[in-house]
Amino acid sequence: MGVNGAVLAIDAGNSKTDVALVGADGSVLATARGGGFQPPYVGVEPAVDVLGEAVERVLAAAGADPGSVAHVSACLANADLPVEEERLTAALAARGWGRTVEVRNDTFAILRAGVDEPRGVAVVCGAGINCVGMVPDGRTARFPAIGRISGDWGGGSGLSEEAMWFAARAEDGRGEPTALARTLPAHFGLDSMYALIEALHLGRIEGERRHELAPVLFATSADGDPVARSLVDRLGEEVVALASVALTRLGLLDEEVPVLLGGSVLAARHPQLDERIGELLAARAPKAVVRVVRESPVLGAGLLGLDRTGAAPEVHARLRAQYA
Repeated sequence: MGVNGAVLAIDAGNSKTDVALVGADGSVLATARGGGFQPPYVGVEPAVDVLGEAVERVLAAAGADPGSVAHVSACLANADLPVEEERLTAALAARGWGRTVEVRNDTFAILRAGVDEPRGVAVVCGAGINCVGMVPDGRTARFPAIGRISGDWGGGSGLSEEAMWFAARAEDGRGEPTALARTLPAHFGLDSMYALIEALHLGRIEGERRHELAPVLFATSADGDPVARSLVDRLGEEVVALASVALTRLGLLDEEVPVLLGGSVLAARHPQLDERIGELLAARAPKAVVRVVRESPVLGAGLLGLDRTGAAPEVHARLRAQYA
């Protein structure tokens, strides 16, 4: 099968990788799923090996030779800084999967999947929080999104830590009372914050399970707890702060433009959070159109690739239709 002009689309998150080979006409020739992409923990080359396993399956399924692909469009987790994108671009180019390679942070895939043209802003809140924006002339807006050292607040992990902090202080008397002191340990079948702290510290509860506390925080907020409600409101403020700054940088603050929300926390559509975001964004960017992204991020990687190759609008439309 000829694949000249094809785009190899890669969306790689911390937990999984999706790869699609997109023909020059916008048809999806083959797809595959692989493991998570975590260069900070395993190193760049081993992380790219994980991508390679899925890429090889896609190329084999399409009957394509390595290097016959026109362009590789890779949207990768942990590509948070331009220097990291450059290193990863070089690493992918060395594999010879396509004649040209472009690496972007994976948040760009979510944004592009949700818009018909590369114009808008996306805020993603899953384990962490990030925001990117783009316009058709190629300008982008972005943040380092490395954590507290880059000024970030929020995300499922951050919310869980904040909830734990308030709950621990409520129980021992250093802080104001909050139902979180009861609901957080109860999630794990425990009767006190002390028991939860001990279980996490000694490894009886795996540290990765802390993210399970974010939904508990939202449920406690919905029941009217003032401390929990204040944390949910603050997350809404952070989402709007990110979106507003990105819109301002791109000169879109006063224009009708999509502001897309993605990631597990925002996709859950918590009423209090949705209301807070809508209220604050209406004041800061009254023409912004807010919606939650439901489309697959690998679609966004593919559309970015078609943008790069100069594909016609009908080619973009054919690809999008296959992910409807």
